[in-house]
Amino acid sequence: MTVLILKRIALGVFTLWLVSLLVFAGTQLLPGDVASAILGQSATPEAVAALRRDLGLEVPALVRYGHWLWGFVQGDLGQSLANRQPVAELLWPRFWNTMFLAAYAAIIGVPLAVTLGILTAVRRGGVFDRLVNVAALGTVSLPEYFLGLVLILVLAVQYPVFPSLADVYAGMSFGERVDATTLPMLTLLLVTVAQIMRMTRTAVLAVMDSAYVETAYLKGLRTGRVVMRHALPNAAAPIVNVVAFNIAYLITGVVLVEAVFNYNGLGRFMVDAVSKRDLPMVQACAMVFGAAYVLLNMTADIAAIALNPRLRHPR
Repeated sequence: MTVLILKRIALGVFTLWLVSLLVFAGTQLLPGDVASAILGQSATPEAVAALRRDLGLEVPALVRYGHWLWGFVQGDLGQSLANRQPVAELLWPRFWNTMFLAAYAAIIGVPLAVTLGILTAVRRGGVFDRLVNVAALGTVSLPEYFLGLVLILVLAVQYPVFPSLADVYAGMSFGERVDATTLPMLTLLLVTVAQIMRMTRTAVLAVMDSAYVETAYLKGLRTGRVVMRHALPNAAAPIVNVVAFNIAYLITGVVLVEAVFNYNGLGRFMVDAVSKRDLPMVQACAMVFGAAYVLLNMTADIAAIALNPRLRHPR
C-alpha cells in the first residue's frame, strides 16, 4: 500500500509539471502584447521595445520558463506586469475568498448529497426517488450562469432575501460574509449536489444487490443498519472520488459564478489578468488552480486505496 501511495504522489508531481508546461505555453500564445497593453495604442515602437526589455520579454521563452518554474517551486510567484506589485500579495486574498465560497458550498452540499443518494437508493423506484432524480437532472443540465441569474431574479429581485452581488471586503464579519456569498453558494450547490447524489445512489445500489447484503436482510437486520454497516463502507471508494472531483470543481470551476455575482475571487481575478495580458498573474492563477485540482484528485486516489481491503491487505 505504501508503494501505491508513493506512486500516486509521484504521478501527481509529474502531472503538475505537465500542467506548468501547458500553462506557460498557453500564456505565450495569448494574442496581443503586454507592453502595448500597458502603454496603450499611442505608444511609440521605441517605448514599447524599451518596456519589453525592462519586463524581460526579450529573453528566450525556454529561459523564462526555467526561471518562472524555479521561482514557483520556491514560492515566488513573480511580479505583476500591469502594476509592478508581487503577484502573491494580489493573489492570495482572492484565493482565500474562493476557498471560503468552496468550503461554504462543500460543508452544506456533501452531507446533503450523500444523504439524498442513500435515501434514493433505499427507496429506489418510489416517488421520492423519481422526484429527486428529475430535480438532479434538471440542475445538472442548466449552465451555472443561468442558475445564478435565476437565483438573483427570485431571491434578490422578486423576494429580496439575499444581496444580488457578493460584495466581500477585508474586515467584514463572518455573518456578513456568509450572507453576501449565499447566492453564489446556492448556485454551486445545485450543480455539485446533483452529481454527488447520483454517484452515491449508483454506488450504493451496486452494493445493495450483492449477496452479503441480502444475507444481512435475511438475518433480520434493519435497513438503516444494513446500509450504514455493510453497503456504505463498501461503496465509499467511488463516492470519495466524486466528492473530491466536485470539491476540485468548487475551487477551479467558479469563474462564471464569480463573474455573475461580481465576487472578488481567484476566478474573476484570472479573467481580469487575461484581459490585461498580465502573464505572471495568469500563470500564477492557473498553477494554483492546477495544484488544487491535482492535490484533491491525488488525495481521492489515496483514500480509495485506503478504503479498498484488497489493496490494504494484498496477498
